[in-house]
Amino acid sequence: MAAGTVAVRDGGEDAFRQLFRFYRRWEGSDVPGVIDFSKPAGRQVVSSPLVLSSVSDQDAGRAGLKPVNLWKAYGLANYPGFIFIPNPFLPGCQRHWVKQGLKQYTQKPSVCNLDMHMSSKETADLWGKSQQQLRNKSFSKREPKSLLEKLRWVTLGYHYNWNTKKYSADHCTPFPSDLAFLSKQVAKACGFPGFQAEAGILNYYHFDSSLGIHVDESELDHSQPLLSFSFGQPSIFLLGGLKRDEAPVAMFIHSGDMMVMSGFSRLLYHAVPRVLPNLEGKPLPSCLEPPPPADLPADSVIEPCSQDDWQVCARYLQGSRINMTIRQVLAEGQSFPTESGMEDKLDVLSQGSYHEENSEIKRHKPDTDS
Repeated sequence: MAAGTVAVRDGGEDAFRQLFRFYRRWEGSDVPGVIDFSKPAGRQVVSSPLVLSSVSDQDAGRAGLKPVNLWKAYGLANYPGFIFIPNPFLPGCQRHWVKQGLKQYTQKPSVCNLDMHMSSKETADLWGKSQQQLRNKSFSKREPKSLLEKLRWVTLGYHYNWNTKKYSADHCTPFPSDLAFLSKQVAKACGFPGFQAEAGILNYYHFDSSLGIHVDESELDHSQPLLSFSFGQPSIFLLGGLKRDEAPVAMFIHSGDMMVMSGFSRLLYHAVPRVLPNLEGKPLPSCLEPPPPADLPADSVIEPCSQDDWQVCARYLQGSRINMTIRQVLAEGQSFPTESGMEDKLDVLSQGSYHEENSEIKRHKPDTDS
């Protein structure tokens, strides 16, 4: 069976939903019909050119990335604008982004799913309230979950409103400068020098999590790409078409991998039906084993990750995956349209999340795709 294809039975469900359910329920280590860009093969996978001169080796290094001429980038036939970059990070530098995703980006004024049924005092410093519990966690027996393990999503910059499916000028907080710098380098390398990181949605997955079939269309400017950075356990990603019922192609996403959805591919339906245990058979992917470089340049956005901090991160990642999607919301010079009537002021703590899981947090309505 060719990579990226699985036989779909005729029936009442559309092809995307059938494949979502197929991978969601798959048991076993040899997952059929999934493209693996770490060892690409098949006519469907094509080389994707990068703009090598757009990012200096110094700027790439400041973001924890290898020189762009050492990156590999691929696309898919019939999916123009889709770019897949297998782990371009320097050894040890993924640890910074994992730590930021758990320790820094979860701090207020970010918004998270826990805010909908906990006070601001209770959701302040999720890291501090969870680290000891994670350090002592035993995966051999059922234990209460830490707050970090109950985290499902965090929004940064322009905060996405899960209820109205919109962004707003009056609910925006500063976007993290290090993540903006990383995003800028990746966007430039892919041919988008004008990209501005204005909004981020961070999704926190566990082995029982999935992401329902959806399209990211709430941004007012679709000429700029959607960037995706993944860390931790691998997952299966389904990339469909402009219509929800079109059969998708399946691919693995490994720790450190990046995806860019632009042009035709910017508004394609996609989903994550499954998070998998490390395919190498070890608790964590090998790429997370090296410590950060000891000789980081003075102007690097990468910060040293202490052994104590990494111990907490590593325990969390043994059963989890972190995905960061970065977007530009407005075109240069564009502003938000004036809303008529009195709309609730961005109640982001709604039930409209498309993140699915079998968790203790049941306030948001799960999609029926899982």
